[in-house]
Amino acid sequence: MTRRHSGSIMGFMAMAFAVVGLTGLFATYAAPLPLERALLRETALDEVLAASHAPDPAAALALLRPRLDDSATVLEGPASGLAERIAAERVGLRQRFTAEAAATGLRLRVLIGLMTATAALFGAALLGSTLRGAPSD
Repeated sequence: MTRRHSGSIMGFMAMAFAVVGLTGLFATYAAPLPLERALLRETALDEVLAASHAPDPAAALALLRPRLDDSATVLEGPASGLAERIAAERVGLRQRFTAEAAATGLRLRVLIGLMTATAALFGAALLGSTLRGAPSD
């Protein structure tokens, strides 16, 4: 006499693998975020330089302030030193976003490893319970 639970076991195993796959899929969306944020901030800094030469620089710079976020400190101080402040901010910006990218990568690797180990444990437990419950002929 054999047990006929193989369909539910295979479904459970497929879901265990799907969870790991979905975690990896999530990682493909989360991993490029620091780069995208850095590129948007670099673009905003470029626009600040261009706006500083506009006919009404104060109004143009005020419109850009929200897009600069924590880089908005470059707008403080005399207009004559704006290019130097932006150059210094670019260096700091790259360092901050490089550190953020490294931290995001580490978290994603830990998450994927944890989900893989969890799925493997569930699969092993399921396989073990199936083998224990199988009658011997």
